[in-house]
Amino acid sequence: MSLAPQELENSASKYAAEAIKLDSEGSNGQAINAYQRAVEALVKLVQIYPDYKLNKIYMERASSYQNRIKALQVSNPLCDSDINRLGSFDQKPATSTNSILNNMQSVKKRNEPNTECSLYFEELLMTDKPKVSWNEVIGLEDAKRAMRESIVYPTMRPDLLPLGWARGILLFGPPGCGKTLIAAAAAAEIEGYFINVDAASMMSKWLGEAEKNVSKLFTMARKLHDSEGVPVLIFVDEIDSLLGNRNSEVGGEVRVKNQFLTEMDGINGKSRESKLYVIGATNKPWSLEAGFLRRFQKRIYVSLPNRESRIHLFDQYTKMLQMESSLKIEDLAKLSDGYSGSDVKDICQSAQLRVVDELFQSGKGLDSDSSTRCITESDFKDILKMRKPSVSMDMIRAYVRWSEQFKAL
Repeated sequence: MSLAPQELENSASKYAAEAIKLDSEGSNGQAINAYQRAVEALVKLVQIYPDYKLNKIYMERASSYQNRIKALQVSNPLCDSDINRLGSFDQKPATSTNSILNNMQSVKKRNEPNTECSLYFEELLMTDKPKVSWNEVIGLEDAKRAMRESIVYPTMRPDLLPLGWARGILLFGPPGCGKTLIAAAAAAEIEGYFINVDAASMMSKWLGEAEKNVSKLFTMARKLHDSEGVPVLIFVDEIDSLLGNRNSEVGGEVRVKNQFLTEMDGINGKSRESKLYVIGATNKPWSLEAGFLRRFQKRIYVSLPNRESRIHLFDQYTKMLQMESSLKIEDLAKLSDGYSGSDVKDICQSAQLRVVDELFQSGKGLDSDSSTRCITESDFKDILKMRKPSVSMDMIRAYVRWSEQFKAL
């Protein structure tokens, strides 16, 4: 059975990261071996999936790794057996690389857009004008107000803000509490573009490319902003992957941080009319370097839902389910204290799966005339016994302490 593209891609990425690390440490022989494995995985990926739209990027990566292998061989000659092995390897992938690249010219013309951002880079982004209303953001009134002040009001009446407004916004808090949804809702209200970036993917996809990706990201955002004259929100999830503290950093990570810092300063220093924003989201705000915090003028705590918010969440998620008439949403909200918004959704899904499982266990699951029984409060209680909150009290206390020190609404 052939490996899926993602498996081969992950394998190549792992070997490339290992090779670069070994290369930086001066372990040339081991680095050559790791580069070789990365190239093999890339060439295999292109050969198995010749129409995959990222193949051009993969072959460029393979060629660069081959060039690095040759450079290391020159600077650090190996024993005869290693030279023979790498020599035969170099010839075969080089031939494959050239032939595959030649065959891909027509694919390149069809698929590659006329833009500085490569197909590979665009895979890391979701650029859209979202259709999300504030009504879908349950609770979180302080966070919604802060987002409106920073993004919505300046778009509607910039003349009322002669001193400008915040263009760097940090959303922090437990996972599953609506950070992405808040940012999307703000973009939807102003009919702006929402560029969703996974910082962890940007850093790990190809080590050494992250710095270029940061530059391409902001170039792309500026082009959208300037060409269409609409606000653009760059939403960077897991921003701590880019800007977090690390005990030991390689040169590439330092350059990524410096590049991001330069781009942020460029946005904050733009003209008063600029409506280009950077919204960072993190579950670990304490890992961010202090020097970057001042670039985020708004620092907003997106907390766990309170009881009233949980009532709205349970009401929203149980509307399509068959519930026992005596079941009270208010009781469910009381029982689920400390659970996140995504936890509440998972609990409702588990309750439905519970009655579906019973139907199949009874042998009637494939009967189109059969249906599940009503979900009861006992079902929810049993699920809550087995499913604990995804956020511990220690984590909540850590968020509150950090918020008391650094929040800026």
